[in-house]
Amino acid sequence: MPVPVQVAYKSIGKPELGVNNYQGFHPGKTEVLPKGWNGYGTRPLESDIRVDHDVEVIVRDGCRLYVDVYRPAQETEKVPAVLGWSCYGKKYSALSMLPMTVWHCCVKREHLSGLEKFEGLDPLRWCPRGYAIVSVDTRGTGNSDGQIPIMGSQDAEDGYDVVEAVAKMDWCNGNVGMAGNSALAISQWFTAALQPPSLKAIAPWEGAGDLFREQFCRGGVFSMSNFDLITEKIIKGNSGVEDFAEMYRRSPVANQYWNDKRADMTKIKCPAFITGSDISSIHTMGAVRGYMEIPHDRKWIRWSSAQEWFELYMDSHLDDELRLFFDRYLKGIDNEWEKTPKVRWAALQFGDTPDIHDINAADFPFPDTDYREFFLGDGTLESEPPKGASVASYNSENFTDFASFDFTFPSASRLIGLPKAILYMSCADRDDMCVYVILRKKDKNGDVLDHLNFPISAIPYKSIADIPTNERASLNLHQGSVGVLRASHRAIDPKKSIHPQFPFHPHEVEEKIPPGEVVRLEIGIWAMGVDFEAGESLSLRVGGQFPSIAEYKSFSAPRPEHEKNKGVHKIHCGPMHPSSLILPFVSK
Repeated sequence: MPVPVQVAYKSIGKPELGVNNYQGFHPGKTEVLPKGWNGYGTRPLESDIRVDHDVEVIVRDGCRLYVDVYRPAQETEKVPAVLGWSCYGKKYSALSMLPMTVWHCCVKREHLSGLEKFEGLDPLRWCPRGYAIVSVDTRGTGNSDGQIPIMGSQDAEDGYDVVEAVAKMDWCNGNVGMAGNSALAISQWFTAALQPPSLKAIAPWEGAGDLFREQFCRGGVFSMSNFDLITEKIIKGNSGVEDFAEMYRRSPVANQYWNDKRADMTKIKCPAFITGSDISSIHTMGAVRGYMEIPHDRKWIRWSSAQEWFELYMDSHLDDELRLFFDRYLKGIDNEWEKTPKVRWAALQFGDTPDIHDINAADFPFPDTDYREFFLGDGTLESEPPKGASVASYNSENFTDFASFDFTFPSASRLIGLPKAILYMSCADRDDMCVYVILRKKDKNGDVLDHLNFPISAIPYKSIADIPTNERASLNLHQGSVGVLRASHRAIDPKKSIHPQFPFHPHEVEEKIPPGEVVRLEIGIWAMGVDFEAGESLSLRVGGQFPSIAEYKSFSAPRPEHEKNKGVHKIHCGPMHPSSLILPFVSK
């Protein structure tokens, strides 16, 4: 049931012909797009595809949702369906979104048909394989009834009802899957947790699992993330969409509303093919928790070094793997899928060096992980606690000011897993602190490195160093794994922590700090996979502003002054205050 909390909504633009590929409302319209059709001037269709527009599905409370069905036109046998579920508009395609990004995320137009729901599967590829692709206008989107919920129990119940309705359609074999990136991945966790009988497999590729802790209130620090862009440029409907800024104003701590935005992965029973990466600023830990908490062994996780949309639309090998997965569980084909290693990770190299992929392991975290603790001292990370006390400080209001602590690797090393910082901190100027940490890689000359989220061959430059400032964005460059914590939200519930290295913060109360008092902060840093050669260094940077490249910051209004940092933050080190960093070493 939806949570018993009055939800705030804000207005959005209405559907307009020609905007975001909206083509009007045509219930009952059916057409066949012939092989060779190329209506968007992109990749011609490889087979005849029947399109059923605005098919009505009535969910349990009477709301009418509308879906488009793309299915093989000549198929005489019933076929399985794969749902693309999000509030982005069922005809809003990658052709509409990707031009807003740097280099179009290196996705070439000729690899798309324009029929794909953005972040979803392309009917051009999947209909010839004997699948139907169902693109959904979720509640409140397009011409669907209601106001738009963003994840949570209402959206999940709708997902359940649509899965079951699609399974009963006369062309469907009764087996339904879900697939897609980002929003289309997040929704899968919530719907699958309700266990619709006809949902036989999910493929959440890069999907957060907790909107409070992973997107809007990471570490207790509120940010609109990319959502102002989404509501301004993408979502269209006849009513409104949940207003996260207003809901945070009403409750800056976790309540029934915010807790409803955390998927219960332990209830997922269907097979799952998960992907994730170090490089997302939203989805990394949803993928990790999904793999760790799904309570069966029909789950696989593949870690990547590339941006998610590039992988979805340009990586033919990964596309072939997804076909194997769905063939196994939606068609019942006894293929080689179940021999796929359960855990495959990537080790980023940073700079222009190609990354290493398909590092196989029996589980995650890797069973052979050696967690080594390094203590903060005078600008260094040492394996032994310092004998004397020291204090490092930074101006918390200045993005360019931070404290840094370096460790130089004496031999080649591989870090894969969950890092954690334990910091003893104080602030004389305010009764709270928003603390940000990032793990940067340095080369042998001490220069910080970036990771490119695409193959170097796909970009219009020969080296990362050649990329101009105005083309450096979070979608194409990754600077290192980040941890965030508001000091007043420092309480931990060990029973809910997925691992000692990644503490669970309930965020249920604010424990303000008397100015100047030293407090212990345990900060889980998002998962990493990075290789270091002898002479290269890891630099722990601690500061008062988000330390990496923010996503679409220009779309969001500044936060109120009382939420911001003020003055100098101090990091206390030494025998009485053993500030440290714990790193996950694995065999190379």
